[in-house]
Amino acid sequence: MEKLTWVLWRERELLEALLYRLELEAMVMSTGRTRWLTNAANDVDAASAALRDMEVLRAVAADEAADAAGLAPNSSLGELIDAATEPWHSILIEHRDNFLALTDEIARVAQTNRALIVAGLRATQETLLGIDQGAATYTAAGAVARGDARSAVLDWSL
Repeated sequence: MEKLTWVLWRERELLEALLYRLELEAMVMSTGRTRWLTNAANDVDAASAALRDMEVLRAVAADEAADAAGLAPNSSLGELIDAATEPWHSILIEHRDNFLALTDEIARVAQTNRALIVAGLRATQETLLGIDQGAATYTAAGAVARGDARSAVLDWSL
C-alpha cells in the first residue's frame, strides 16, 4: 500500500499542476494576449503527458496493492479502500475524495477554456468576413492604392 499511496500523492500533484496550467491558459485567452497562448497550450499538453505516464505507474502499484490484499488485478480504488486497514484506509479515502474534487474542477476549467476558444474563433471568423475588399491599401512606394487590383485569399475553414 505504501507504494500505491506514494504514486497517488504524485498523481495528485500532477492533477494540481494540470489545473494550474489550465487556469493560466484561461487567463491568457481571456486577456487576449495571444503571444503566450502557444506556450500555455504546450504547458497543458506537457502536464497531461506527465499525468498519462503516472497513470501507468498507478496501475502497476494498484495491481501490487490488490495482490497483497488478496484482490483481483485491476481492482478499483473503492475495492482497495474496502480491503485496506488503517492507516491506509483513511489515506486512500482522502486520495479518492481529492481526486474527485480535482477532476471536477479540471473539467469546469477545461469547459471554460473551450468556450473561450470558440469565442475567439467566432471573433476571427467575423473579422475575416468583415474585410472590405475595396478598402484602401498602400503600395510599396507608400502611395494609397485601391483594392481593385488586389487579390485576397481567405481560408473559410477557420
